[in-house]
Order: sequence, then C-alpha cells, then structure tokens
Amino acid sequence: MLLFRRKTESKEFYAFFKNVFGFTPRHTELFRIALTHRSLSTSHKGHRVNNERLEYLGDAVLSAVVADYLYRKYPLQGEGFLTELRSKIVSRASLNSLAKQIGLLDLIDYQRNQSGAFKSIGGDAFEALVGAIYLERGFNATKKLLVERILRTYVDVDTLASADWNFKSKLIDWGQKRHKKVSFEIVRTFTHGRDHRRQYESRVLIDGKPQQSAIEFSIKASEQLAAEKTYNALKSQGIIKQAQ
Repeated sequence: MLLFRRKTESKEFYAFFKNVFGFTPRHTELFRIALTHRSLSTSHKGHRVNNERLEYLGDAVLSAVVADYLYRKYPLQGEGFLTELRSKIVSRASLNSLAKQIGLLDLIDYQRNQSGAFKSIGGDAFEALVGAIYLERGFNATKKLLVERILRTYVDVDTLASADWNFKSKLIDWGQKRHKKVSFEIVRTFTHGRDHRRQYESRVLIDGKPQQSAIEFSIKASEQLAAEKTYNALKSQGIIKQAQ
C-alpha cells in the first residue's frame, strides 16, 4: 500500500539522490517517509506516519559521523574545540542552510500554506534522510556518504573552525563597553515529534528590549543562535562596527 503521493518518485527525486549522494534508493517507501513532514502525516494501522522518527535516528547518526570525522581531522585539538565545531556543523541553522544548498526543500511534502510555521523543515528532513540511508545501507556506508558527499563537498569545515562562534560572549562584551545590559530569556519550551524531543526558544534582550530569538534543542545552542542573529542584525544597522 502506498502511504504517500508519488511526488517523491519523480525524475527530480532520483536525480537528487544520484547527484547529491551518488546512489539510487532501493526502498523508496522509506525515503518517501523521510521526505514527509508531520503536517502531511497519514495514518497506518493506528500510527501517524511522517519523518519524525527517522529524524530522531538521523540526528544520532549524523552527530556520531561528524564527531568521528572531526576527531580524525584535528588530532591535536581538545574536547572543547571539537564539541564546539560539531555544534556549528549540526546546528539547526547550518542544516537548514545545507538543505537549501543541496536542493532538498523542493522534495519535501508538507502543507505549503503553513510553510512559515515550519522554520526547521529543511534541517529536519536532512536528518530524516540520514536516518533512512542508515537503515538501508548501514552505518559504514552512511558515514562514507556523509563524509565524502556532504562534509567534504558542501561544508567548509576549516572556515567554520576559524570562525568566531561565541556570539553570546561577543554580544555581552559589546554591551559592557557600551554600558548596555545584554540578557537572555527563555520564551518557551516545547516538545518535538513523537519522541518528545524538547526544544527551547531563547530571545536576546538589550536594556530590557526584545531583540532576535532562535529555537534549538538546548538552551545554550538557542542562546548562541539568538545572539548571532542579534549581533548580525546590529552590525547590518551600523550599531556594531565591522571590526568589533
């Protein structure tokens, strides 16, 4: 029985996998699920079917692959450097950007009239695809695909490693120099998917006035992303100078 519409069996579907990952899926039903957002869930034998379970699995696989890759790539770096760089690569913002870069967004099935409410749809779908690839091909093959076809092709790891990631500290330092109070607040917490993964929305406050907000799977990550968005917004307005 087909659970989903056949959009993902189009020529574009097969071309995507061949061009990006270098293979053609054998279990197309599995990959149709990976590309189906919860907004278009179907019911099968009393269960809601969408890509959330595969996203959960792919998140763990991707994190392990990236950790192994960085461990080998930077043999002299410590745990703090490796952890921070992995966080940069697997952050929701980075995965959303990656999904757009590889053309994944056009293949995702979701309620188009609600697209504005699904800020992480690309990153979530990418993780779900990783989960599907793992189930079909195993860990070693998935690791090889991710390293050779994604990390070495689409992710500039060395640039990320040299980039200043700690925007929270940068923003706080800027505030101290300008006698402005920079603080953070948790706007809301909520669970995501059937596995109830908790997410946090943090917002930056400057002298008590709300600035940018961001959603991530930990308070620390959501604050960092909100700080980055706020810092870049202030820089684009000329409030923070380029050299700072």
